[in-house]
Formats: sequence, C-alpha cells, structure tokens
Amino acid sequence: MEVPVNRFTLFAATALSVVSLSACGDQSGSGGAGQTRDQIRAVGSSTVYPFATAVAELFVQGNPGMKSPIIESTGTGGGMKLFCAGVGAQHPDIANASRRMKKSEFDMCAANGVKDIIEVQVGVDGLAFAEAKNGPGYKLTPKIVYEALAANPYGKGPNKAETWKDVDPTLPAIAISVFGPPSTSGTRDSLAELILEKGCQSDPAMKELKEKNEDEYKATCTRVREDGKYVDSGENDNLIVQKLGANPNAVGVFGYSFLEENKDTLKDVPINGVEATYETVSTGQYPGARPLYIYVKKAHIAAIPGLQGFLNAFAANWSPDGALTKRGMVAAPEDVRKASAETVKALTVLDGSKLK
Repeated sequence: MEVPVNRFTLFAATALSVVSLSACGDQSGSGGAGQTRDQIRAVGSSTVYPFATAVAELFVQGNPGMKSPIIESTGTGGGMKLFCAGVGAQHPDIANASRRMKKSEFDMCAANGVKDIIEVQVGVDGLAFAEAKNGPGYKLTPKIVYEALAANPYGKGPNKAETWKDVDPTLPAIAISVFGPPSTSGTRDSLAELILEKGCQSDPAMKELKEKNEDEYKATCTRVREDGKYVDSGENDNLIVQKLGANPNAVGVFGYSFLEENKDTLKDVPINGVEATYETVSTGQYPGARPLYIYVKKAHIAAIPGLQGFLNAFAANWSPDGALTKRGMVAAPEDVRKASAETVKALTVLDGSKLK
C-alpha cells in the first residue's frame, strides 16, 4: 500500500495541533474560539467524493489510531461556500471540486479570512453521458444537447422541443428526458462550460452577444429549461444510475467514474462521435474531459492532525497504476502530477489573479 506518511510526525504534532486550532478559531470571528478538532473534514464535489473517501481509507490504514477523515458530498458550489466561510475548527479543511475555484469564490474566501489556499489538481474526469444497456443508442453533439436542454435557445424564446427528433432529424422521436446534476454541483458547471456553451457558440451571434453583454450571454447559453425535460437529480450520482435503469429512453449526466463503475447496466452516449474512455478522457480527446481539484487551507495544515499526511496519501495514489485509478479516476498527465506533487510538498498557495 503506497501511502508515505510519517506516523511518528503526525502523532508528535497532535498536542501542538490542538493549541494551533484554537488559535485558528479565535481568528475566524465566527464563534469558533476555543474549539478544537482532531480529525480532517472535507466537503464538496460528489464526483471527487469516492476518491477522497478512498484516500481516507488508505490514510487510516497507514496511520493506525488516527481518526478517519469526515468526507461530505455537498456539491462543488455548496462545498466552496462552507470552505470559504472562515478559518477555524468549525470550518472544513478541504473543498473537493470538479471544476476550478471561481474568482468570486476566491474573493469570498479572502473576505472571510481564508487567505492562503492550496490548489491541487488530483486527477482528470470526464463529464459522461450515458443510457441504459437497452437504450436507443443516442449519438449527441454539444449543439444537440444545448438545443435540447437550453431554457431559451439562442435567445429566440422558450424551448419547445419535445422529442430528440425535434432537435435533430437523425435522432429518434423519443421524449427528451435527461437526469443530471443540480446547480450547486461542479458537474453542472462542467455541463454548462464544456457542452452547453460549446453548443450555443455554434451560432455566431452568441459570440457577438458575449462581447456586448456577458450576463445575457451566460443566461442564454447555460440556463437549463425547467419544464421537466431536465430532471435535477441531487448530489447522488447513484440515483441517476438507478433512474436510467427504470427509464431506458432517458439520458444521464455524471462523472466518468460512475459510468465506468456501472458498465454492466449502462452504456456510453458518444459526444461528437467520441466515447468516454480512460484514454480519451486522459488525453483530452473527449469533449467532456475536465480536471479534478482539492483546495486546502494552509492555516489548518499545522492545526489539524494528519492533514499534511492526507495530502501525501492523495499524491502517493494518483498515478496511472495507483489506488485511485483502480477506483475509476483518470490520472492527470505526468507534468500535471509532478506539479501537483510539488505543490503538496511545498504547500504553495494559490495566486487568484488567474481565476475566472
């Protein structure tokens, strides 16, 4: 089991950690003074959740006596709100994210005293589209997905498409039914950025709109219809898998790892003729490929017993032959893994100037 964590160092630091965490709580100004916590707490992405829990298991196995980290699936957006609320024992140490932190979130963190944030890309994922094994065999493009799901396609009025054939004559006359992530999810953000916007931009007028009115462009290109054709299925991706089994004509949208884990009941829906596979996602050939991140409060590193060791466990297991890829995560390219490993070692803080 490859988890290079110095057990003695972790335990030796515990007494100092409790004192340090109390100090963190004092700084937060949120009633956290005097609070302590002796286990790691992470919140955020449902896509990163299974990988974070896998690391938690490896961490505990390598460090008998340490409490298991608390990993919560709140969605990327919800996790960022919790993470950015302050420094101290009552606030999480880590935010798991299936997209990069937004500039607005970075600013929210800073406003609440969360000023030294460590950003680590832990791997890659694909925004997979899937159907039941006995599904109709859809073949989609970003343009088709946009025209099927947009609330106001190209700004020309409410979406009236009822069937996939209404959108594209090559598709079957089957009612549009898509089970996907909620607005708080990083997977939903990825759907908007990687698929819906790309489809929207097939109309040259949308590029002009972006230059004239960014807000109107975002609403036009990324707002999803609310008439029942798109079903918000919460942060539980397994629920989408179950719904596809019950409704073979529906399409599900979730992280690639869930497709990989459920290949016995689901099949991939190609996007632009490219199927979501380990190879196409890792090389970026697949249109829905996206990086996965964790964000860590540097102020909590010395205060929370084992937090540095937890990061080390992530880094030790994200290689192509590591434990995380065996759980369905796609390893990041070698140069990205090297840079991330150096960030974990040096605890380099994020420069927010390049965030969007």
